[in-house]
Amino acid sequence: MLPSATVGIFGGSGFYSFLDDAREVVVPTPFGATSAPITVGAIGTTSVAFIPRHGTNHEHLPHEVPARANLFALHTLGVRRVIGPCTVGSLRSELAPGDFVVLDQIVDRTAGRASTFFDRALGGPFHLGFADPYCPELRLVAAAAARSSGVTVHEAGTVVVIPGPRFSTRAESRWYRSQGWDVVNMTQMPEAALAAELGMCYCGIALVTDYDSGVEDDPVVEPVTMEQVFACFEANIDRVRAVLARLVPAIPAASSCGCAARGGPIGTLPTD
Repeated sequence: MLPSATVGIFGGSGFYSFLDDAREVVVPTPFGATSAPITVGAIGTTSVAFIPRHGTNHEHLPHEVPARANLFALHTLGVRRVIGPCTVGSLRSELAPGDFVVLDQIVDRTAGRASTFFDRALGGPFHLGFADPYCPELRLVAAAAARSSGVTVHEAGTVVVIPGPRFSTRAESRWYRSQGWDVVNMTQMPEAALAAELGMCYCGIALVTDYDSGVEDDPVVEPVTMEQVFACFEANIDRVRAVLARLVPAIPAASSCGCAARGGPIGTLPTD
């Protein structure tokens, strides 16, 4: 029998260390295998399920992440609130590497990804209300957890999600900034939309790792490299853990945000 969990978190192996009574499970889904086996345990009295978004050994590139399988598996375990930590490149000089951003809006520039549960074969037409992609209740809790952890946190921000795996050109980055967008990422979509289709609250907490294509008025700031992203993440992983350790126990037992009401007719989906 599969265990149950109330909170899902997308993280890597470095996050497992503060889970109590952790065990690894494989959850079959109609959408194939998850990125990796799911680790289920507890933080305090809250049951938590972890999935390494990119796989145990970072084998899934951003456009290859099996997002439908991941979200469906969490839903199968009983998860109704999902925390999606991610790394982002800054499009604003005031959003510095090492800062955290609690995301509130998304612009989706991806293409070719399996981005919905409700195509013609799986459930017929379903049109998701997605004006506010991130759970307002979880956003408040996440911002408070970040502040109490002593990190620099920006309590709102628009993320533009690009296909990857390449980074932006200078022209693309300049266009993103001109639109008023704040940070750039490769994985928040379709993850956030799939969670919404399943009626799950979703919260995106972004760690700024770089200045995308640099800072236009400061030639000393170089464009992002993969090595820079990984190094900044490793340098800040303890701070990410600290925020999550404060956030999870503070999540309300009952949600009043209305996220569940916008979910689709899950009963129409195949179960195996």
